[in-house]
Amino acid sequence: MATKSRATKRRLPWYLRPFKWLLWFILISIAWVLVYAVVPPPVTFTMLADSSGIIKDWTGLSDIDRNMVRAVIAAEDGKFCNHDGFDRAAIEDAIERNAKGRKLRGGSTISQQTAKNVFLWQGSGWTRYVRKVPEVWFTFLIETIWGKRRIMEVYLNVAETGIGTYGVEAGAQRYFRHGAARLTPSEAARIAAILPLPKKREAISPSGFTRRYGNTIRARIGVVGRDGLDACVYR
Repeated sequence: MATKSRATKRRLPWYLRPFKWLLWFILISIAWVLVYAVVPPPVTFTMLADSSGIIKDWTGLSDIDRNMVRAVIAAEDGKFCNHDGFDRAAIEDAIERNAKGRKLRGGSTISQQTAKNVFLWQGSGWTRYVRKVPEVWFTFLIETIWGKRRIMEVYLNVAETGIGTYGVEAGAQRYFRHGAARLTPSEAARIAAILPLPKKREAISPSGFTRRYGNTIRARIGVVGRDGLDACVYR
């Protein structure tokens, strides 16, 4: 009886248990991010949920053409090197556009997309909003622990680049029959142009919006290089 009594006394009150769970979440998430700071993420929830299978080939940033880095900065996050993981102006603009009933637009940075792709789920409807809270936390962690170079390296290896295809190396092999180490500006721009909707957009012989968007990104690659908007990746 005495042993049972002591065990009962040691049990946390119900109102303190959420704090215990939160502490465990914080410790586990930090450890998870620390591991992935040096170890390539083997798989993501998005990959596991893909009924088309998984084709990927982890490639270090030094083996990815700089054109690809510049293309995704031009397409996805022009302030990548200057923000702390969150582009507040873009978020405010997205909120304003969505509130006015215009075409839905996100304000996610490359850092936020990386946090989502690696540690969380894609989601739709209300699950997207549930995801936003841990997304903020993981974005803060990778910005603090990984830094910009590692964030870019991981992003370019886990982003979906086609049906069942993940990472720019697999994408380059799929579309252009050569590795990401020698992507031309036009090829890099085409891959960047399909990133938002890789299952619906074509990198080979694109037409309509995808073609125009790819041409815009191709032109912006030069601006990224000229203005040093990718400098944080190559310090």
